[in-house]
Amino acid sequence: MKKFTICIFAFAAFLGGTLLGQNQARDITGTWQGTLHAGTDLRTVLKISKADGGALKAVFYSIDQGGQAIPVSSISVQGSTVKFAVAAIGGNYEGKLSNTDGTTITGTWTQGPNPLALELTLANDKTAWTIPEPPPPQKMMAADANPGFEVATIKPAKEGGGTTFRVGNGGLVTSTNTSLSFLIQFAYGIHPRQLAKGPAWIETEKYDIVAKPDTEGIPGFRQLMTMVQKLVADRFQLTFHNEKKELPVYAITVAKTGAKLTLDESNPNGLPGYGGDGRGGMRVVNSTIAEFASFALSPRMEQPVVDQTGLGSARYDFVLKFTPDAAVGAPPPPANPDAPPDIFAAMLQQLGLKMESTKALVDVFVIDHVEKPSDN
Repeated sequence: MKKFTICIFAFAAFLGGTLLGQNQARDITGTWQGTLHAGTDLRTVLKISKADGGALKAVFYSIDQGGQAIPVSSISVQGSTVKFAVAAIGGNYEGKLSNTDGTTITGTWTQGPNPLALELTLANDKTAWTIPEPPPPQKMMAADANPGFEVATIKPAKEGGGTTFRVGNGGLVTSTNTSLSFLIQFAYGIHPRQLAKGPAWIETEKYDIVAKPDTEGIPGFRQLMTMVQKLVADRFQLTFHNEKKELPVYAITVAKTGAKLTLDESNPNGLPGYGGDGRGGMRVVNSTIAEFASFALSPRMEQPVVDQTGLGSARYDFVLKFTPDAAVGAPPPPANPDAPPDIFAAMLQQLGLKMESTKALVDVFVIDHVEKPSDN
């Protein structure tokens, strides 16, 4: 990461941690707080309590970035050493509990390549920082809605910058520096190798798009795909047909050890989230494995990635840390003995999923007709 940030995701439930101890572990339940000095000061709060059975559980807040509750995926105290991890944002902390009064933990927060010092102090009712009230949940579109766009502005992109695609408040979709090829791949969940017979400009011509839905609420993921399908058909006059073709693919299956995934039941109809640029891996939130394969992995790989896990519509949160190589569209960084493994080994070790090269019969998207976009 070039600049330290704490990414915020909203969750509905705490995840239990594990209590490790030597003889009698020290009681660290309570509210701990401290400031990260990361170019700007970011106040952080860690609330530790006990779950049923006596294990520790905790929730983490970055109160200068909205203050949404982020579950701590694991927490332990062994002697004077305190460790916790926040898998949803790829964060880890390790510190030493003070031996005098036990009200201070001095340690290091790691999120990306640059660790930062973080001292946590036990707060009381008078000293505890106020955590902002969470924003009201955004209203989702009705599950049976078949949305499109009421109005869409499509203009030639300004020079420079990478492709972005975002869904904002009220479901407003904004995309910058976007090719028609990208839109088709997103709308139909296909790899570039599954796109055939299009003119060269669908790759080279880039557009900035602002589109307002014709239905109230935030679209679900499949609804968003449907909306973009309607957009490219209407504004680019796209017609096509599908053909089955055997292609080299990467197939994802569950390893013999079983999947190591955290189930996310907070918003079964919501949009998945994918963060990270590959240098330190990626963070995945509220995603099925099929969506993860199509929208997070396939764009990084030289051939399509298909889901053969049988995990269906279940949604998961996880962090995948790997070292990129030519297979994921980036040159490898300088040799580092402490670097994480490549993406294949990382998926096996960290997620319990195998990704292997094979051949499979897949849909190929054959363009019959397409035009440059109509005037706004």
